[in-house]
Amino acid sequence: MGIEYSALRNTIRMPGGLTDAMFKENPKQSIRARNWLQSPWNIIEAHASYTFNKNTSISLKSAYNHSERDLVWRNEDDWPIKDTITPSLSYVPREVEHEYFRSIANELRFVTGYDIGKQYQTLSLGLRYSYNTKHNLHGADGTTGSDLDYTTTSPWGGNMYYYTTNIAAYAENLFRIGRRFSVSPGLRFEYLSTMANGYDENTAGDSTDPFVYANKERRTRKILLSGISLEYKISETTNIYANGNQSYQPITYDQLTPFGSIAKIDPNMKDPKANNINIGYRGVIKHALNFDVGAFYMSYKNEIGIINKSTVTTNYEYRTNTGNSVHKGIETYVEVNILGGIIPSLKAGRLGMYNSYAYIDARYVSGPYKGNDVEYAPKNIERVGLDYSIKHFSMNLQYSYTSSSYSDAANTVFAANALTGIIPAYYVVDLSSSYNINQKLKLKFGVNNLTDEKYFTLRTDEYPGPGIIPSIGRMLYAGLSATL
Repeated sequence: MGIEYSALRNTIRMPGGLTDAMFKENPKQSIRARNWLQSPWNIIEAHASYTFNKNTSISLKSAYNHSERDLVWRNEDDWPIKDTITPSLSYVPREVEHEYFRSIANELRFVTGYDIGKQYQTLSLGLRYSYNTKHNLHGADGTTGSDLDYTTTSPWGGNMYYYTTNIAAYAENLFRIGRRFSVSPGLRFEYLSTMANGYDENTAGDSTDPFVYANKERRTRKILLSGISLEYKISETTNIYANGNQSYQPITYDQLTPFGSIAKIDPNMKDPKANNINIGYRGVIKHALNFDVGAFYMSYKNEIGIINKSTVTTNYEYRTNTGNSVHKGIETYVEVNILGGIIPSLKAGRLGMYNSYAYIDARYVSGPYKGNDVEYAPKNIERVGLDYSIKHFSMNLQYSYTSSSYSDAANTVFAANALTGIIPAYYVVDLSSSYNINQKLKLKFGVNNLTDEKYFTLRTDEYPGPGIIPSIGRMLYAGLSATL
């Protein structure tokens, strides 16, 4: 049995988004000096397990989340004009938002082994239940000050309650056929029920009513998913594997809720779903080489993305299903143990070098953007690193490279408002280390973005922008962990 508690307390002064020209001039500049965010999180996790005999066991995991997000900000209105004093010698009122999250999740897992003839087989059964609530208050005018202040001076523009119930049951059986071959078929049944209640701002402008109402509107889904895994042992330490499975991704509340007046949402969006296949060769050779080389193919239906639209008076971003896509490529991982593997030398510690590389070709195969690259899908991702450890000390140095990608389905190269456009290629070097003071205390320290690279990975039409959201520059950190 065990129990864990995680807590987060933060106060962040958010700089807001930038245009391409602003980012090029100075990625650390800000045109929003009055934006504040707090997100206190509390998560309690508990687990228990019981072993009936050497073949059969049962386990239970439970988690409870009691958290919120509080925001006061000068939103996208008049962006990218700098937030300054108006002719009335005061700032424009900020907007206030509160989100309250409550969730509980329980998962029961049963594993047993049995014989078919002389072969030992393994059966796994599971049942998962979760219940989530989200209460969103937004669109109220705040103060004209600059400090952290959640005081409101007008009614809420939106007051929505969201409820989600998820029940899942799954079964998987590992069949061993001979000494080398095994196959694992599995089934998973998902029941999902969502309900919305309250009112929100009518950003679509399709009626004179300033609000859109949801009167306990409920949607339910029943989904059956299947999968299968195969493995053939070439030797005691290497094998060939293949996997095929179905998956789905329900539309989230965030995707159905426009955060600002620039964005609009398709109310008839469909849940994305996918079929995945991957094959590969992996193993360990003489404790000196660890490798995994594979290829994958994924057919993705109902991709959700952003489409640029316009009316007589304004341009806006429209979130909808942008079509079906195919993702295919290769993934490789190679790790060489230099000290302690190729060169046995325990006195000098252990030194290893690894390389992880992925090539991904993700393109739309239907819809208005057929032939275009899928947004936020870089073709090349590479990680190269060194691991070193000796006695109580360990260190990792990693170089990461990500090639360029597009931020929208239309593959826009440049847009004056910076909401869409290229995500340029970038690299990051990170250094991390730890020292075990004793069996209970560990000191951690390191530097993220060691070379202070200027880059970004997100363009957004909403919070925390709009525009380009620059990544954090060089950051030093240190921490102390205790095991009681």
